[in-house]
Amino acid sequence: MDTVKVQGNSWEDKLRYILLQAYSFPILVGLACAAIFAGTHMYVTHNVGAFNEIFVVRMLDEGLSGGDYAAAAGFAAGFLIARVLEGPLVGVLDIGGALMTGVGIGIPAMMLASGITLPIDNFIVSLITGAGIGLIIGAVIIIIRKFMPQGMSSAGTNIMMGAGNATGQYLGPLIIISAISFSIPAGVGAFVGAAIFYKFDKPVAGGAILGAMVLASFFAV
Repeated sequence: MDTVKVQGNSWEDKLRYILLQAYSFPILVGLACAAIFAGTHMYVTHNVGAFNEIFVVRMLDEGLSGGDYAAAAGFAAGFLIARVLEGPLVGVLDIGGALMTGVGIGIPAMMLASGITLPIDNFIVSLITGAGIGLIIGAVIIIIRKFMPQGMSSAGTNIMMGAGNATGQYLGPLIIISAISFSIPAGVGAFVGAAIFYKFDKPVAGGAILGAMVLASFFAV
């Protein structure tokens, strides 16, 4: 992220100028990580709120129930390291792999495996911890990008942007099955929502989630 010059005197131009500065990126990543880490706190304490795919959260569940966090820590933390190193090269930070999976599951799993529970058990501390982690990640990416040789940045951005959408289309049936196992109304809502979204050529997973939420809220079991 290179420094840009302000193009006008309106508040939109000034805001754009501030957001496009290198120092803004760690702040934005910190805010995102604060929310994601707090979501993991919500999941651990209230069993709802994790910002991750079902199979990734299941890895954390295995650690919470059995005490073995190796799978969650190894898989999710590996994603985090790979995406942080990849971010400066492609010009895009993969929020799913780096933040939602790495910060939301990998780092909490490593903390729990080490006996550090306060950042996960306390909501305020989880926000502060997530923000601090995000600031460090953002700063590392900016530093790597600053020292990167010319001509190596922003290569392959389009491929990276499309990878998550291409794999996400296969999650629809899994979401429907999970909704059915939760309750009949949620399952019916997920099926109907997925069918409607499929009809209008929209992501099936999104329709299944919205449908399950709507019917489950009216016909709670």
